[in-house]
Amino acid sequence: MRRYEKRQRLLAIGLAALAGFVDALGFLKLGGLFVSFMSGNSTRLAAGLTGVVPGSLFAGALIAAFVGGVMAGETVGRLAGRRRKQAVLAFVLVALAIAAATATHDNDLVLAPLLMAVAMGSANAVFQRDGEVSVGVTYMTGTLVKIGQHLTAALAGGPRFAWVPYLLLWIGLIGGAAAGAALFPALDLKALWIAVTLAALLLAAALLIGSAATVGASQEELR
Repeated sequence: MRRYEKRQRLLAIGLAALAGFVDALGFLKLGGLFVSFMSGNSTRLAAGLTGVVPGSLFAGALIAAFVGGVMAGETVGRLAGRRRKQAVLAFVLVALAIAAATATHDNDLVLAPLLMAVAMGSANAVFQRDGEVSVGVTYMTGTLVKIGQHLTAALAGGPRFAWVPYLLLWIGLIGGAAAGAALFPALDLKALWIAVTLAALLLAAALLIGSAATVGASQEELR
């Protein structure tokens, strides 16, 4: 997170807010299952396999959809090359739009959540370095670890504010989740159209960032 410039960090925070928003909608609609937090679903799946928590086997389908989304996002990103962020965000936008349309017209409690999980899985392919995910925007355990590590380093005399970008990423997810939870009682999964709008705004921002980077590189070459 610290290795990215400010505009890229803001894009990551926006993606985390989108993930929190969508996950809160899925959590409330599915009664405790998640569409982006797969650690929680893994625990629910294990409990379902033992019969302790009835109905939690659907967590396995959500996990599979999430992994499928990661694979789809990674494939789209590889094919797009330097336009990776824009292409993957376009895929996220399309997946969320189909999920929103499905939920709005059919009130589907199977296909719509699975598409939400696909979208959230693919979102993690936006930020990548050296073939690995560099910013996980749908899960925050690693981010919280980074906060603790950098706070410890700051107390020991290291960089004082290296923990701040990770805190902002976490706040982005929490803020998005709070917004999703607040809107769900009134809109149900129709609130997914708000997520679609946010995804479109993030795609537009990524396109602007890409264009600015291209112009900057061209100007540098002319010097």
